Amino acid sequence: MAGAYLDTRLKGRDYLSISDFSGEEIRLLLDAAHDLKRELKAGIPHPVLQGKSLGMIFTKPSTRTRVSFEVGMYQLGGYALFLSAQDIQLRRGETIGDTARTLERFLNGIMIRTFAQADVEDLATYGSIPVINGLTDLMHPTQALADMLTIEEHQGKLAGLKLAFIGDGNNVAHSLLQICAKVGMHMAIACPPGYEPEAGILAGARADAARVPLGRGVRLDVVADPFEAVAGADVLYTDIWASMGQEAEQAERIRAFTSYQINARLLQAAAPGAVVLHCLPAHRGEEITGEVLDGPQSVAFDEAENRLHAHKAILALLL
Repeated sequence: MAGAYLDTRLKGRDYLSISDFSGEEIRLLLDAAHDLKRELKAGIPHPVLQGKSLGMIFTKPSTRTRVSFEVGMYQLGGYALFLSAQDIQLRRGETIGDTARTLERFLNGIMIRTFAQADVEDLATYGSIPVINGLTDLMHPTQALADMLTIEEHQGKLAGLKLAFIGDGNNVAHSLLQICAKVGMHMAIACPPGYEPEAGILAGARADAARVPLGRGVRLDVVADPFEAVAGADVLYTDIWASMGQEAEQAERIRAFTSYQINARLLQAAAPGAVVLHCLPAHRGEEITGEVLDGPQSVAFDEAENRLHAHKAILALLL
């Protein structure tokens, strides 16, 4: 058994935000994911988490996050325990701190998918075991790692490429800004006025880019015109227009985002050989057409599969 996933430099760390990791550490996570995927496809077992347990707290529903972490722990030789909001005492008023201090007595790590970034950070502050941010309203750092894995597989590199994100400057866009800065990718976000990414996240990503050798010279832009964003883009990316918790804004958001759809015409304006990503679930006919999502340039379902391999890398290196 050999591979980057045996490296111990990240052991015991939390995975709360991409900004917490250096470019070299992101590279280690990606190398580990590549190695784990290669071994899985070759039928080589890698039970490096034998006897380890992961608690998975969900206050938001999930398909890809739950399945990938649960299957990933199984393939690594460990055990994953699903804890919904209805199953634990958080729903009845127990504090995050008390929950963290209790769960650390039973578990080797916690993955949480929830609303507030502060809840994830409090779990990490009060507990002594690694905490993994499976999604908050502010960030989606596990998704971003799987995205980079997918882009590298299909485009052969990361540094110097351009990613165009079309749609809401949301949690996915935030984590993509942060990781593009670390790996040396340019990024342009096209969104209607009022739906830009948070100014602090954008400023932090730009500052990170200036400090990282690969990121120097990287452009992280926010524009209003989707065609301006996709000009020269090697990767097109979108997400649903109304995320979980924004359902009441659905009609208003459909009006605001009507011209922010990835369709055949927009794809033709990108660089030749551009690939299309979508973190899923997709609302076909809204943020992306079925023609593009099912077309030859779409790698959205490879991206979904890579959640498994990226999450296994995080688990193996942290736990």
